[in-house]
Amino acid sequence: MTPAWAQRQEELLSDCVVSPHVFDHMVDRLRDFVLPYQHALETEAGKRNMHRYLASLLSHLDRKNAEEIAALVDVERLVMQQCIGTAPWDHRPLVKVLVGEVVDRLGEPDGVLAFDPSSSPKRGTHSVGVKRQWCGHRGKVDNCQVGVYMGYVSRRDHALLDFRLFLPKEWARDKARRQTCHVPEDVPYRTRQEQCLEMLDLWGAQVPHGWVVGDDALGRHTWFRHQLRERGERYMLGVPCTTTLRDLEAPWPTYQGRGRRPKPPWQSVTAWRTALAPEVWTRLTVQDGEKGPVEIEMVTRRVQTRRARKRTGPEEWLVVTRRPLADDSTLEPQASRDATDQDTCYRYHYYLTPTQTPESVREEPSLAELARVIKAGVCIEASFKRGKGEAGMDAYQVRTWQGWHHHMALTLIAVWFLVCETQRGQQWTPASTLPQVRYGLSVLLLETFLKFGVASICRQVQRQLMRNELARFYHHRARKGLPTRKLRRDIQ
Repeated sequence: MTPAWAQRQEELLSDCVVSPHVFDHMVDRLRDFVLPYQHALETEAGKRNMHRYLASLLSHLDRKNAEEIAALVDVERLVMQQCIGTAPWDHRPLVKVLVGEVVDRLGEPDGVLAFDPSSSPKRGTHSVGVKRQWCGHRGKVDNCQVGVYMGYVSRRDHALLDFRLFLPKEWARDKARRQTCHVPEDVPYRTRQEQCLEMLDLWGAQVPHGWVVGDDALGRHTWFRHQLRERGERYMLGVPCTTTLRDLEAPWPTYQGRGRRPKPPWQSVTAWRTALAPEVWTRLTVQDGEKGPVEIEMVTRRVQTRRARKRTGPEEWLVVTRRPLADDSTLEPQASRDATDQDTCYRYHYYLTPTQTPESVREEPSLAELARVIKAGVCIEASFKRGKGEAGMDAYQVRTWQGWHHHMALTLIAVWFLVCETQRGQQWTPASTLPQVRYGLSVLLLETFLKFGVASICRQVQRQLMRNELARFYHHRARKGLPTRKLRRDIQ
């Protein structure tokens, strides 16, 4: 090994030395972190149970639902289920506090607002908003709930800020199901694009940003892109490989002297891409991956797309990226079946960004800036991975409208605490990662919640036995048969 490689190896290993300062008083900091959120709530029950629920989301539990959390913090199961599932406290003040903290810590003028739907597979038909629809988690149409999320990405880090539960038309029109799941009467049917615009209008002025990004589930709708242009937003939205466009930089057909002057023909973006010369692609490095630099090749072109009823749309910049199929993982997630296409060597993704807004004409952005924004758009998937992997974002077992929103708000707050603690710990241990910080906190929380002893064991076993017997009781009651008592065994 050469001296340069040996020195770098030593430097990397020295960054892994964990200082006790990383985990000292972390449980106390969690208690202080929760205070602004507790003050934002109006009900005493919500204030009292918030710290318990947040700490449990960050604990060692594999299944972070209300029942498991109640057993960990030693409260009645129905108390915790009611607090999360049906209690009438409003989650929106919590989101307001969260947004303010994220802006103060991560805010940058050229930050990126990322919108993305995320699905959670579900069984049955009783959970609010569940139906057979595209499930990105499984890559097919399946029974699931879909939430629409707004995240914020800057050079410092990324975090989820706000969310909406997508309520399908079947649910919005069914009064009985709405009443069963406590869906408020003033909640109408809204498309996912309308939900994104609602969050943008609510937080856009408060959250500093220079770009809005989303996948092809949002970008394929010309109406959504028009609404962003009307708001003066600069977007980078994915579009499907079936998009029809006209290349405005292509040579125009020869005019024959009669009739209208011919224009470049309409064609699918896939057909347009296959006709490109190999030398038009530019290679850029977008980030340092675990196995080396992550590179993509890009090409841009000024184009027009078609709007509804085959009307000609405005000019936009088309951005095409490609990566070798041999790569283990793709930079961009696949939101639908036609989000990407491929040939024998590469996988291709397509994006549109505006050339102008009602206020000004936009200059063509540099390839480096486009690559930065594309990378930022992928960070919201990393935020979902954090939430689901470290804080039980998809581990809820609630069926009501309030329960879903309560759990999501508390999950986002829990992940934000981990982000803050990771950044703090990196002052002493630069190699610190969010999962390792969560692991250390979960071990510390064991000392807080688990009081080892005969009395604690008896309470835990008794809680499980009572749950089993109540389940047996109600099963017999449904069949109109009185359950028998368990026989006591004589002590030998």
